[in-house]
Amino acid sequence: MASAPGRNTGLVVALVLLCLVGVATAGDRFADLDNVLTILRLASVIGVVSIGMTFVVTGGGIDLSVGAIVALASVWATTLATQGMATDTHWLVVVFTALAVGAGCGVVNGVLVAYGRIVAFIATLAMLAAARGLAEIISNRRTQILNVPGFTAFFDASVLGVPVLVVIFALVAAGGWVLLNRTTFGRRTFAVGGNPEAARLAGIDVRRHTVVLYTLLGVCCGIAAVMLIARTTTGSSTHGALYELDAIAAVVIGGTLLSGGRGTIAGTVFGVLIFTTLSNVFTLNNLSTSAQAVAKGAIIVVAVLLQQRLARRGGG
Repeated sequence: MASAPGRNTGLVVALVLLCLVGVATAGDRFADLDNVLTILRLASVIGVVSIGMTFVVTGGGIDLSVGAIVALASVWATTLATQGMATDTHWLVVVFTALAVGAGCGVVNGVLVAYGRIVAFIATLAMLAAARGLAEIISNRRTQILNVPGFTAFFDASVLGVPVLVVIFALVAAGGWVLLNRTTFGRRTFAVGGNPEAARLAGIDVRRHTVVLYTLLGVCCGIAAVMLIARTTTGSSTHGALYELDAIAAVVIGGTLLSGGRGTIAGTVFGVLIFTTLSNVFTLNNLSTSAQAVAKGAIIVVAVLLQQRLARRGGG
């Protein structure tokens, strides 16, 4: 834990260097305030998912189904029935529906892993397939347009010039930091991820805690689905494609150990910003998405190698 400030300093330096590259190659187009807000807006959705992923990975788990859960939540929250209820009562119905679907999927993942004793990789892979398939069945593979004026008006607004989506990401990140670093729940998460058997002997209900971690990630997916609906005014079974890879990548380069027991919310936020800024620089310079993918892959490999080196040094 003592090396966390050092890791975060390295991430800040990497982000600053990336920004300097953006200014050097794209000039005013990159430095423009609208472009900065665009980067933050794009980072906010995957950022919320990544905060939830940080908890699960720190607790010794993994979740490959987050993108599919986001898609299912977005579709369920934009069905004609849900929109009808929202129009008759309040637009918050859309929000609560998305959160409930996300939480429900998280509970199923957690129960399968903790009580069903199914390896997290397999359990969440099954949820990935099932959630994406259910989203396709509900939407009939069509994009559903949201027409709830109150919902759109709220999420299109800004607070002191900062878009509401970015504010939500900041609040989730701040809440996640407090929960992980300043509460008993956070200490138990580190304990469960570091050594489940020792945590059990210390009186922690490891299985129940695991279910709560996956449920927390499911709620984050629900929030991300709401943000995605707000940004696109649609619900679609194609939403959230490859979110699981982006979230895990952001968590890993942020300094959270894939083996569990160590995690950092601040590092995850910087990881998300680095990947989003990288994509923005590539887009402004008309470079292909294939080149972006290669660059992301290289960054992930370097981050994991650095993690292993730090872990060995810490062990020594």
